[in-house]
Amino acid sequence: MTDTLLPPDIIELATRVVAESRDAGRTIALAESCTGGLVCAALTEISGSSSVLDRGFITYSNEAKMEQLGVSHDIIETFGAVSIACVWAMAQGALRNSNADIAVAISGVAGPGGGTPTKPVGTVVFARAIRGEDAEPEGELKSFGDLGRGGIRRQATICALELLLP
Repeated sequence: MTDTLLPPDIIELATRVVAESRDAGRTIALAESCTGGLVCAALTEISGSSSVLDRGFITYSNEAKMEQLGVSHDIIETFGAVSIACVWAMAQGALRNSNADIAVAISGVAGPGGGTPTKPVGTVVFARAIRGEDAEPEGELKSFGDLGRGGIRRQATICALELLLP
């Protein structure tokens, strides 16, 4: 019996992220909203994660996104917290406010309420920013469907961990 809090598939993926990031010599920051720290929790389940995890920001409210990560009020007003524009700004803010080489941001509608016709329950957006790269915003919108709150947060955690693989 393994001494872990999270399911084996998430632990296996987090183990890969820690090992491959350590081998690549790169550090990680996270900006989490709907996952509420689950991605950080997955990484910290792995012994040696302190060599790659710099910090995590749990910015559940719009105010937290603006205060901790510098997301502009205009982005939230215009596009909403569940938008590529918002998570891109979150990822950039996580890099700016950390020593990390890579940042991944997550925001979504985990349900059971809060969905809209254009952003139904199960809509989750992700962005990845890499320090020193002046790339175009790298973001992705996933529609997981209504898997239940736990199922949506689980799938979002898996996707975020996959984005952290070098």
